[in-house]
Amino acid sequence: MVNNNITQTKETQSIVSPSMAVELLKAGNSRFLSKSVSSRDLHQQIADTTTGQYPFASIVSCIDSRIPTEIVFDQGIGDVFNARVAGNFVNEDILGSLEFACKLAGSKVIVIMGHTSCGAVKGACDHAKLGNLTQMLDKIMPAVNNTTTGEGEERNSSNKDFVNRVSKENVMLTVDNVRTMSPVLKEMEDAGEISIVGAMYHIDSGKVEFYT
Repeated sequence: MVNNNITQTKETQSIVSPSMAVELLKAGNSRFLSKSVSSRDLHQQIADTTTGQYPFASIVSCIDSRIPTEIVFDQGIGDVFNARVAGNFVNEDILGSLEFACKLAGSKVIVIMGHTSCGAVKGACDHAKLGNLTQMLDKIMPAVNNTTTGEGEERNSSNKDFVNRVSKENVMLTVDNVRTMSPVLKEMEDAGEISIVGAMYHIDSGKVEFYT
């Protein structure tokens, strides 16, 4: 197993399998939850990564300030790639970044991580209109439209359960979009070189729930 206290190198990255990468993130979140985070010399990691980087994971998450990715997964400098956008969806730019992260830089897993009580999802549920935000929220609408409700159940941000179900659906649709929109990443996953998984961060507890 990779030592949590050292900076990732080409050698340590090379021994991480896609399934191990997921387990490393799960273990990091467990340390975060139990208040037993790893002791790291971040300034030394700055020096260690001056000439190169070898992250084992790539995470697409929301810009929400309550989800500092390295912190909740107890990772250091040089451990993970981060792509953050409100609503944690993918577009050509993010997919290109993920292709770089995996094909060229050796990342072993892509995690699409939503979160509970997501403001972007609430905006999509409420059909919010505001400048460029309107176009951005349109990318979340497929998840809103795919999420069913019972008779008389509100389909807006006042319904917390509906919002969180839309968030999960948005994660799963985004996982599918990575595969369908990036032949490069789909080929790598089919070859067992990477995994593409979904996850949900619970803002009330700090726990990350992974979806299989």
